[in-house]
Amino acid sequence: MSVFASLVEHIADLLQPMFGPSAAAAAIIAFTALVRLLVHPLSRAAARGQKARTALQPRIAELRRKHGKNPEKLQKAVMELHAEEKVSPLSGCLPSLLQLPAFFLLYHLFSSGTIGGEPNELLGHRLLDAPLGHRWADALGDGGMLGGAGLVYLGLFAVVAVVAYFGYRLSRRMTEASAAATAGTGTGGADPQVPGAAAMGGVMKVMPFMSFFTLVTVAVVPLAAALYVVTSTTWSVVERSVLYR
Repeated sequence: MSVFASLVEHIADLLQPMFGPSAAAAAIIAFTALVRLLVHPLSRAAARGQKARTALQPRIAELRRKHGKNPEKLQKAVMELHAEEKVSPLSGCLPSLLQLPAFFLLYHLFSSGTIGGEPNELLGHRLLDAPLGHRWADALGDGGMLGGAGLVYLGLFAVVAVVAYFGYRLSRRMTEASAAATAGTGTGGADPQVPGAAAMGGVMKVMPFMSFFTLVTVAVVPLAAALYVVTSTTWSVVERSVLYR
């Protein structure tokens, strides 16, 4: 925690001339961008995997017609096909999973009063009038919705709403394209012969609504962690719009 706190403080010091009192908030945004850049190769691989899985559906349909009466042989043939094409049904989950440690680090960093036995000086940093260690409930208790901190949260909610709308439209297009590609295969989407595919099918069904869950997260976590979530979600929507076009 102390090493991570030092990293945030160092980035904030570098950004101080440009962002002044909000330098720590800018440092969190910069840190989030750095994390997303590090996992971007995996996001590209996940996009290629999704396109490859969609392209394999006609061949899987052919295998189903050929081995439909022998489930074990069908499953083996489908698994061999995925192995041959080097396609994993779970590759799309990796970018999201690898970001969780960074989020929890920020959450704990701005929820702790002390770090290494010393007072947590990061809690004194702000985004405009909102302390980075406070939550929405704190903002409502300090000036209400139209107070300084409340207005900061209103701005974040507005950004999340816009991003969620575009993320919803993008996810719907991806889901519809996947359903169209698998039409006629007899699976209705996910292939039950592929380990983990049923779970991925469930994820695809709820994906169009995932961006809206960010609103709840922003409201209940410290502002620093909320900034991470908002920045990461915005990055994800832009990234997916480019990679899946």
